[in-house]
Amino acid sequence: MFRTMLAALLLLLAKGAAAGTPIRIGMVEGMSGPFANAGEAVARNIQLAVDKINASGGVRLPDGRHPLALTVFDSKQGVEEALIEFRRLSDQRIGFLVQGNSSAVASALIDAVERHNGRVPDQRILFLNYSAVDPALTNEKCSFWHFRFDAHADMRMHALTEVIRQDSHAKKVYLIGQDYSFGRQTAKAARSMLEAKRPDIAIVGDELHPVGKIKDFSPYVAKIRASGADSIVTGNWGNDLTLLVKAAREAGLDAKFYTFYGNGLGAPAAIGDAGVGRVRAVAEWHPNAGGTASDAFYQAFGKRYPAPKDDYVHLRMHVMVGMLAAAIEKAGSTEAAAVARALEGAQFRNSFHQATMRAADHQLIQPLYVSVMQKKGEGVRFDNEGSGYGFRTERYLSVEETALPTSCRMTRP
Repeated sequence: MFRTMLAALLLLLAKGAAAGTPIRIGMVEGMSGPFANAGEAVARNIQLAVDKINASGGVRLPDGRHPLALTVFDSKQGVEEALIEFRRLSDQRIGFLVQGNSSAVASALIDAVERHNGRVPDQRILFLNYSAVDPALTNEKCSFWHFRFDAHADMRMHALTEVIRQDSHAKKVYLIGQDYSFGRQTAKAARSMLEAKRPDIAIVGDELHPVGKIKDFSPYVAKIRASGADSIVTGNWGNDLTLLVKAAREAGLDAKFYTFYGNGLGAPAAIGDAGVGRVRAVAEWHPNAGGTASDAFYQAFGKRYPAPKDDYVHLRMHVMVGMLAAAIEKAGSTEAAAVARALEGAQFRNSFHQATMRAADHQLIQPLYVSVMQKKGEGVRFDNEGSGYGFRTERYLSVEETALPTSCRMTRP
């Protein structure tokens, strides 16, 4: 064992890897239960991003280079469990918290970080959010200690409704979502934006269901069919989305799906041919966005994680880790307030993506793609999860088009 560890250390040193004290990142996420696949997808993306930083020598600080190190804490997708895991994280003096697969959990963690940082000012924690998209988190609930790297729900809905606005065949829309803060906000945004952009469209259903508890969505699909809806708008994610679209396919439902997350975690395979030209998703990037560098990024992920079930790539998580490393270097410190100030107004640029962290509310402003499901080979080079189905860009929204106003009134230390 000793020889193995020594050999590994020598190999790292030979490659010029960072040898300083690791800079620890604690991920609090649901790694078990009905949304375990979503948590596992996040862990793969963040670990690969961490490995890339470390392979380049780590993070440069005044005393030398330091590697990043990821530790995962299983919240079981519950608020109380997440708070317990946060206490474990803080007890280990981990300075950077990442989370995202629940806005309810994110809201509780913002409060927990605020309390912790006020109580233990010499061990403050910075919260980086990669997927919790309730707009309140960077509006009325904004915090100096919280940064969001995903487009929030109103930004995503703005993109989707821009496509619906131009769809002359859309006449009747059914809203369905998960019954918590994010699902309720998604429905609210869909209603207000459709009323403004397409007042001729009728909202023929508006339904919320328990999160992660529905095993058979056929009764919901029956209601959608009875409503005469030609379009469905949903923010569902994880198994709640996969089971919904699977039930729609089995029922032969003839309607378009406008989704936040319909391009992965089993959804393309679940809906199959019925989704071609019908299922749309919105994201900051997708594998067929195009360009040599974009292709290389996607192919590098596939080389590291070749199993089709692991094929769910989130560019924003790689952006998050890269921007964190750059902010630590700019601050010359891992102290939370110093890193936060370095992140404010920070920019990310590569040959296929650009983003800016808005200082006013700590919301990342970046382009968005609305893409439509197609068979591989029909203008689609890469499929999703080995399903034979991929996504083609239907609408690209620039940073100027995705940036929405904020109501944040941030208190800074």
